[in-house]
Amino acid sequence: MSDREVILELKGITKEFPGVKSLDNVHFSLKKGEVHALMGENGAGKSTLMKIVSGVYAPDSGDIYYKGKKVKWNSPLEAREKGISIIHQELKLAPNLTVGENVLMGAPTPKNRFGFISWNDIHKQAKTILESIGSDLDTRKLVSTLSVAQQQIVEIARALSIQADVMIMDEPTATLTNKEIDKLFALIELLKSKGVGIVYISHRMEEIFKISDRCTVLRDGQYVATLYTKDTNEKELVKLMVGREVTIETKKKSRSIDRKSLQPVLEVEHLQNGTILKDGTFKVYPGEVVGIAGLVGSGRSELLQAIFGHTKASNGIIKLNGERIYNKSPKDAIAKGIALVPESRKEQSLFLELGVGENISVLKASELNIFGFIRQKAINELEETYKTKLNVKTPSLKAKILHLSGGNQQKAIIARWLSVSPKVLLLDEPTRGVDVGAKSEIYDIIFGLTEEGYSVVIVSSELPEIIALSDRVYVMHEGRIVGELEGEQIHQEIIMTYATGGYVK
Repeated sequence: MSDREVILELKGITKEFPGVKSLDNVHFSLKKGEVHALMGENGAGKSTLMKIVSGVYAPDSGDIYYKGKKVKWNSPLEAREKGISIIHQELKLAPNLTVGENVLMGAPTPKNRFGFISWNDIHKQAKTILESIGSDLDTRKLVSTLSVAQQQIVEIARALSIQADVMIMDEPTATLTNKEIDKLFALIELLKSKGVGIVYISHRMEEIFKISDRCTVLRDGQYVATLYTKDTNEKELVKLMVGREVTIETKKKSRSIDRKSLQPVLEVEHLQNGTILKDGTFKVYPGEVVGIAGLVGSGRSELLQAIFGHTKASNGIIKLNGERIYNKSPKDAIAKGIALVPESRKEQSLFLELGVGENISVLKASELNIFGFIRQKAINELEETYKTKLNVKTPSLKAKILHLSGGNQQKAIIARWLSVSPKVLLLDEPTRGVDVGAKSEIYDIIFGLTEEGYSVVIVSSELPEIIALSDRVYVMHEGRIVGELEGEQIHQEIIMTYATGGYVK
C-alpha cells in the first residue's frame, strides 16, 4: 500500500458557510487501488470535503492535486469528465426519467447513424452496467416507482457509467440489504484491482474494518489523524471521532410493563394497503418501545405510513386507547395523537430553507396566535425549550436547518412532534445516516420518552438497534407480521429466521 501512487491529495482545505466553518485546514490523500475511509461525526465536514473534491463546492482556501497536478474545478461536470465520480448520501436522481436514462446521465449519449439519440442503446448499456453489480432492474421503469434501496442501486450504476479513477461513496449501504451490500463489496474489490481509488464514508464500523485500507478522521471540521485500518480498532476510532469515549447502550433499560392489566395505546388489526402491506397486526402499550423488523421491501415503512394516513389503508382496523379511528390523511392522525418521523428526513420532513426554530415550531405556530397575530414570544420560548430538551446543536435557532448534521436534524424533527404531545410516536429508521455520538443521544431520548409514558414504534434495518431498544419485536415478511418476540426471544438469529420466511419452533 505504501508504495502505491497518490492519485488525489488535498492540502489546507478551508470552507465556510454563513455562521458555520465547515472545514478548517484539512488534509487528505488517496492512493490508486485503495479504499480510504473518511470518518467523523455528522457535521465533522466529510460530505463538504467530498463535494469540494467533486466540484460541487469551491474551497475558500487550500489546494487540490489530482494525478500529480494542481486543479481547480469549475463545475461538478468538469470533475466528472476528468474521472471523479460521487455517490451522494442524499440521492440525486431524476424521478420522472427511466432507470436507463438516470444510469447514463452525464455519460456520452449513444446516437444512431442519423445523429438521433438511440434509446435502445441507452437501455442496453444501462442494463449491462446494472448486471455488472448483480441487479436485474428494468431499465425502462421510472425511478419514481422504485424503492429507496433500488434507487441507491441506480445511483451506484450511474457512478460506474464513466471510467472513474476516483470514486466517492457517501453512506452507500444505508438502505441496502445484506445481500446487496455483499455485491457492492465484491464490486469495490473489482474496482480496487483495476486501480480505482475509493473514498468510503460510513458510520458502520464493521464495514470500515471489512473494506478499507486506511482511515482519516475529521472532528469539528478539522483533520485529526490518518491510520492504517489494520493497525487500529473501533474504540480508538470512536474516541478520535468524538474526542471522548462513547459507549452505545446495547441493552435496554429495565422496564416492567404489565400488559395484562393495561389497555393498549395503539391496536392495529389486519391492516392492508392494497399492494405491499398485506396484514399488519400488532399492539403497543403505554411506555413501551415496539420494534418492527424485517428485510427491505417487507412492508415495514408501508405499515407506519398506513397508520399515519400517509397512504390509504384498503382494509383493517386502527384503535387508539380502545377507540376505533379512521386516518384518511396525516392531518387526521396528528389530530388524534399519532406522529411519524419518516425514513427520509430531507425529502419527507424538513423545511430545508427555513430555520431550525421554524422547523421545530411549525406544528404549534397556528395555535400560538391571537386574532391572526403570531405570539412570537411564545413561539421563541417553545423553540428554545425543545431545542434544549433534545440538545439540538445549532449556532442559532434562525440558522437554516439545511446546514445542521443529520443527527441534529433528526433531533429537531423529534422535537417538533413532542411539541404537540403525541400519544404514539412512530420512528422509521431513526438513526439512519447518524453518527455514533448522535445515535447514543437519540437512544437516550427514546428511553426518556418511555419514562414519560410515551409509546414508541421503531422500524430499523439495524438489528442491534432493534434488539437494544425494543421491549417487544414484531417481524415482517412479504407484507405480513409473522412473529412476535419478547424477552430472551429477541435475538438476531430468531428475527432473521422469521424475516426470511422461516419458522421458529
